[in-house]
Amino acid sequence: MKLTAKTDMEVPAAFLFASLVDHATWEREAVRNGAEVERPPGSPATGPGAEWRIRGHFRGKPRKVLLKIAEMVENQLVVLSLDGPSIEGSARFEVMVLSPRRSRLRVDVEFKPKTLAARLFINTMRLAKGRVQAKFETRLGQMGARIKDRYERSQVQA
Repeated sequence: MKLTAKTDMEVPAAFLFASLVDHATWEREAVRNGAEVERPPGSPATGPGAEWRIRGHFRGKPRKVLLKIAEMVENQLVVLSLDGPSIEGSARFEVMVLSPRRSRLRVDVEFKPKTLAARLFINTMRLAKGRVQAKFETRLGQMGARIKDRYERSQVQA
């Protein structure tokens, strides 16, 4: 299953990209949302090859996933690979410059099932794709608003 969404922000592209690769902030946010985040030993701090083991509950069951930066182009692109016991996939975050103070974030997420249960779940999501897509776009908009808020706070402090 593939989901795609984009959002425009009143934030310079360099700040947007820096926010995307600010791993400490994303780790704290995941922990606040109830996930356990672990950095495997020997994993680079950032860039291709950086990894996180994430454990949490989703739909009432404990889930595990290995998140890894597969590709990164400075100020333009971050590609994450996701690998879990029942599902695998990728997430592509692309930053585009619209003007010096405006940028666009495009996110493509693709999931592939590894088990029968995951296949049934993804097929159920396909049946409700309109609602799933709308929720995905809403979440991306919320993420964009948080990034814009961080940018505005950083400008006040400067």
